[in-house]
Amino acid sequence: MAKGEVQSYSTVVCDLLSFLNASPTAFHAVDEAKRRLKDAGFEHVSEREDWKLEVGKKYFFTRNYSTIVAFAIGKRYVPGNGFHIVGAHTDSPCLKLKPVSKVAKGGYLEIGVQTYGGGLWHTWFDRDLTVAGRLIIKEGKDDSISYLHKLIRIEEPIMRIPTLAIHLDRDVKDAFKVNTHSHLVPVLATSIKAELQEVAIENGPVEDGVQGDGKESHGTRNGNMKKHHTTLLQLLADQACCQPDEICDFELQVCDTQPSIVGGAMKEFVFSGRLDNLCMSFCCLKALIDSTSSENSLDNEPGIRMVALFDHEEVGSNSAQGAGSPVMLDALSRITNFFSSSNSQLLEKAIQRSFLVSADMAHALHPNYMDKHEENHQPKLHGGLVIKHNANQRYATNAITSFIFREIAETHNLPVQDFVVRNDMPCGSTIGPILASGVGIRTVDVGAPQLSMHSIREMCAVDDVKHSYEHFKAYFQEFSQLDARISVD
Repeated sequence: MAKGEVQSYSTVVCDLLSFLNASPTAFHAVDEAKRRLKDAGFEHVSEREDWKLEVGKKYFFTRNYSTIVAFAIGKRYVPGNGFHIVGAHTDSPCLKLKPVSKVAKGGYLEIGVQTYGGGLWHTWFDRDLTVAGRLIIKEGKDDSISYLHKLIRIEEPIMRIPTLAIHLDRDVKDAFKVNTHSHLVPVLATSIKAELQEVAIENGPVEDGVQGDGKESHGTRNGNMKKHHTTLLQLLADQACCQPDEICDFELQVCDTQPSIVGGAMKEFVFSGRLDNLCMSFCCLKALIDSTSSENSLDNEPGIRMVALFDHEEVGSNSAQGAGSPVMLDALSRITNFFSSSNSQLLEKAIQRSFLVSADMAHALHPNYMDKHEENHQPKLHGGLVIKHNANQRYATNAITSFIFREIAETHNLPVQDFVVRNDMPCGSTIGPILASGVGIRTVDVGAPQLSMHSIREMCAVDDVKHSYEHFKAYFQEFSQLDARISVD
């Protein structure tokens, strides 16, 4: 490998690490994506306002602060031309705080959590944990009150889920069985320390609107103190630079504090949480930004290059900001209709000329569980993007869409792999079939190979980060010319 090539992929991987470490939640991932897009000259438009678009310009919008769609309009675009899209998702399996998170047992203050998605929950034990997410904060008084959305992240570890000593559970050597309701409860503090330090003077029982000192409680502050430990509320307020009684509500999740790093004896792996699916989110976002960065990069582009990063894929995509919502169709419709509202069939034409790459991480062959992969379909680390196939349409790939994606790889000497799940095993799915069926767009399902999927700590190969980025970038730059050479019905 040439010296310059090593430096090239190292830059991409370092950029990925920066993205991962800035994105403990879907909210933070979208915020980081917004920052990068703005720095690259993309203009923020609001779904609540009229759009004013121009060919050759770049835009983005967000929904719920957890889904983001960015697009660049080619200078040769005319309404009815196609959209060249890469779709991924911003969410990952995690533990989310319950609406009433206050738990006290055996002299401990604990945090009540819900499981989100299909996590490998045993991996969350004995980790140094914290919280991150968004707060709704009240500012001002009387008639000047406003409510702000604010992202927060407590950097230091503030909680932990301890395992039970082997002496108290000899059967754990045979099977570590987790009851997600009673065992998966993070420890925040001991009651005695909280009382001695007077950090949480209202942690005692609060019943029927009466505080421990006998005074009647009123307002959001005391309502929150019934629902959440004051110790936690104070930590959140300190991080947000506000008072605990100014926190009206929040959406928080438990996060690992260990940063994303490059590891392995040969420095060939990325060790990180949330690779599924922030790795693909990063690679397609960077590819869009870099493929539109030069002054003349859109001069000969007849289509629209787009990245769509959705929330809630891990729980089925059925939300106002998931892939099952109208987000994608709304974006295609608004853009097409802005440039011409005279022909009602232009959107339908545009969809049939469009192409979606559904990018979601893939299962690499595990050396200790070789029998879990079908013999002829064993994706390897360093082997490039994996094209996913499923006859039962759990993936949306077909012969035409896989050919298009493979042809781009061949032109640039990029490796690709194929994956089919064993017939005797269930197959997962992605946003691909949801968007293919809901929008009617040609779709290929792909993803970089990884190990430990849905663990609190996953791993992939640095080479595949580079391969993915370059593949997506080439797709944005060359799809229009390739598609023009493919016969249609």
